[in-house]
Amino acid sequence: MTSKNRIDKTDTMTNNQYDAIVIGAGHNGLIAAAYLARAGKKVAVLERREVVGGAAVTAEPFPGYRFSQFSYVVSLLRPEIIRDLELPRHGLKILPLPSTVTPMDNGDYLAAWDDHDLTRQELYRHSPRDAEASDEYGRVMARAAKAIKPIIGLVPPDPSSLSLRDMKGLLKLGQYGKSLSEKELYQISKLLTQSAGDLLNDWFEFDPLKGTKSASGIIGTFLGPYSPGTAYVLLHHYMGEIDGAFRAWGFCKNGNGGVTQAIASSARALGVEIRTNAAVQQVIVKGGRAAGVALANGDELRAKVVISAADPKRSFLQFVEDKHLPDDFVQQIRNFRVRGSSGKVNIALSELPDFTCLPGEGPLHRGAISISPSMEYIERAYDEAKYGEFAKNPYIDMIIPSMIDRDMAPPGHHVMSCFVQYAPYDIEGGWDDAKRDAFGETVISTIERYAPDIRRAIVGKQVITPKDIENIAGITGGNIFHGELLLHQLFFLRPAPQWADFRTPLPGYYFGASGAHPGGGVMGAAGKMAAQEVLKDWK
Repeated sequence: MTSKNRIDKTDTMTNNQYDAIVIGAGHNGLIAAAYLARAGKKVAVLERREVVGGAAVTAEPFPGYRFSQFSYVVSLLRPEIIRDLELPRHGLKILPLPSTVTPMDNGDYLAAWDDHDLTRQELYRHSPRDAEASDEYGRVMARAAKAIKPIIGLVPPDPSSLSLRDMKGLLKLGQYGKSLSEKELYQISKLLTQSAGDLLNDWFEFDPLKGTKSASGIIGTFLGPYSPGTAYVLLHHYMGEIDGAFRAWGFCKNGNGGVTQAIASSARALGVEIRTNAAVQQVIVKGGRAAGVALANGDELRAKVVISAADPKRSFLQFVEDKHLPDDFVQQIRNFRVRGSSGKVNIALSELPDFTCLPGEGPLHRGAISISPSMEYIERAYDEAKYGEFAKNPYIDMIIPSMIDRDMAPPGHHVMSCFVQYAPYDIEGGWDDAKRDAFGETVISTIERYAPDIRRAIVGKQVITPKDIENIAGITGGNIFHGELLLHQLFFLRPAPQWADFRTPLPGYYFGASGAHPGGGVMGAAGKMAAQEVLKDWK
């Protein structure tokens, strides 16, 4: 292996405009730029779209109705990033989602409230056994999440390398492993390889409870709840927190665009230059190292360092010519699995939908509403997607942001955000308007089973498929995590063996996106760690 990306501070390139250029103004790119600027570097962020935010943007497809267009909830954003970049001072405000309600086909419901005693009573109503098991399950999962949480901030060492940096990383990893109890080690090993279905069947008996919990194991991943490895995806979502409250989820004031606008504001305050409508066509290579970028409009910008916050396939197969990268690395990136499986339907409403399980306006409208009656229901939906069809009975996670942020819709009106599994990127025959309309109709029909009056309230709907996510947000395959969270695509294997430390085979070129460790979600850890590794090399 090479000495990777040590930065030559004596570089005397006369037309060098920036210390660093960041490709992509998603949350990771903005965070990387902010940390570099915080260290005194001159940084530019280049965004191909007219708005910053990547997949964390707020849009207004219908006048007066504002939606978190793609990603829509907040929890995983690292607290240290919020503190370091002073994001609340720049407008970040997270509004907690106080409940999750699962409507049932018999007209009943299952609810998890923000009150422990009420939730326990609710579970006891359905299954005394599950009510007894729930607290211990929560403790076990919280311990596992807290035990694995340090891995999020650990730069993955290369176990095949004898370099001092990797040996130190392996030592740190060993010390981390030694700090875990035998029970924690076994639990983490099991969660990394087990299916969410098998995990939950070990604990619970009530189908709607298992269905709702298993949904966290299939989000952003083209797998079903009984697929090995989905227990880790469930754990990945268990690591969220808001203001120190573990396993809490919330909605950002002004939508998820509010998250990236706050990060952009912080970055600008630190001196970062953010350019929109600045599509990068190619990374300029000079003397065997990245030396800047060429834009689609013909402009060329120079820098000592280039960081890509785009997905792995765009970063290495589109922006860099193959001749500058090892053949085996290129093949590994080609094989990196990025199959999108998630759709989104954003619905503008003239009134609140009335759910038969809890009629009238009530607490369920201020939290999440989950169409997940059982794990078997979700597995059958996955079966259809495996063979190139969108699910006819999909899993749907709904929130009504206008109930907790009145600025999202006109007075008396509302917006409903529906996250949907499964809608495969590689649908049979390809996505077209007819299939998009049919997918949207399926989602509405599914909601209608639980809220029969939904149609009369619909003012407009925006249907987003994985192909739309690829075309609009620029994410290959429409995969919201930039790559599936599979065991062979985690830690020192993400995005490729030997290159999981945010460096790349091309000196001067770094990678800090959701396709890097520790994975997807509006987390920001990849952007922060990429910037930190750049600064280490600068020394």
